[in-house]
Amino acid sequence: MVMLRRVLPGLKLRLLAGVLGVAGLGALVVLLIPASQPPVSSLEEAKLGLAQARKTGAPKYAEVRYRLAEEQMREGWMEMAHQSGRLAPFRSYRVADSLLSLAVRTALQAGREAESKAPYLDSLARAECTHLRNELFVWRDALNGSLVLFKANDYLSSADLAIRTGQLLIDRGQYTEACQVVAGGKASLNRLSNMLAEYTDAEAQKIAVWRSWVQETLEQSLKRGEYAVIVDKTTHKTHLVRAGNLLRSYDCDLGYNSSHNKLFAGDGATPEGKYEITKVKSRGSKYYKALLLNYPNQTDRKRFEENKKKGIISSHASIGGLIEIHGEGGKNRDWTEGCVALENGEMDDIMKYVTVGTKVTIVRRSDQWP
Repeated sequence: MVMLRRVLPGLKLRLLAGVLGVAGLGALVVLLIPASQPPVSSLEEAKLGLAQARKTGAPKYAEVRYRLAEEQMREGWMEMAHQSGRLAPFRSYRVADSLLSLAVRTALQAGREAESKAPYLDSLARAECTHLRNELFVWRDALNGSLVLFKANDYLSSADLAIRTGQLLIDRGQYTEACQVVAGGKASLNRLSNMLAEYTDAEAQKIAVWRSWVQETLEQSLKRGEYAVIVDKTTHKTHLVRAGNLLRSYDCDLGYNSSHNKLFAGDGATPEGKYEITKVKSRGSKYYKALLLNYPNQTDRKRFEENKKKGIISSHASIGGLIEIHGEGGKNRDWTEGCVALENGEMDDIMKYVTVGTKVTIVRRSDQWP
């Protein structure tokens, strides 16, 4: 009654007593007694439950349930604040406490769901990494020893980086991110596959031309009884011919962009065409001894101008020059600026036979000779 007097003092209390009687007034007293204290402990439990769920990766691997727990906690918190703003006799924290308790249970369920998915996602991500690693190995093995496709190394490097990054993400428990990164690596290898298919188609269209160059060189050598040189870029072989017959074969290194014909200065490609030696350098060469070729010849200049007009190369590009067969080869990789490099001992040998005017034919592929 003391509390009731504070709420309904004076005349109002006497009037209510007269209207309701003693029993009714007692019931009103029960209704006006304030609820228990705000469920602060339930709120803290809800916060802790969500924090633990986050540690298991629930925001990623049990997102729907985790977001539901967040919403339940938020509504419970707002309801608690709403009730705290009411007059004490009219406060009730029962709904707020129920919502917060529900949030605790939902967060626990989200954590368990995430934990159950984690081993599966870990296994899936690792399997994706392994598959990409095997695919990359196959590509590298297939391209090893072949002509250098300039952009191929970029695609291979992208795939390799995806594997290493994916493994780091797996170790951190970021399985979804790991799978996304690995998918990017696979896309790089798909682009490589498409590029190689286009390159193979273009090569197939040119093979007849290369065959004719080789045949013409052999026939001329036979007719005149002269020495000639034929460079097969695909096999990395430099062949010395005499009177149409094969005399010597030397391994050679090529330009670092060896899979293409030379288009302009600085592209790293070894030119393809029919040339001749214009100078024999027993001394004064940057790379031991050297045989200077007449690149660019008339055919090269014509193609260069046509490519400029078509926009294939920049209008500011230059055609380049100083293409040689020179020494300091034997590195077993394509590294020159476009020249053909032999080992020094083989340069000594080939220079015993060739001279100014000796024909040098360079083809990307010689499939019918020797």
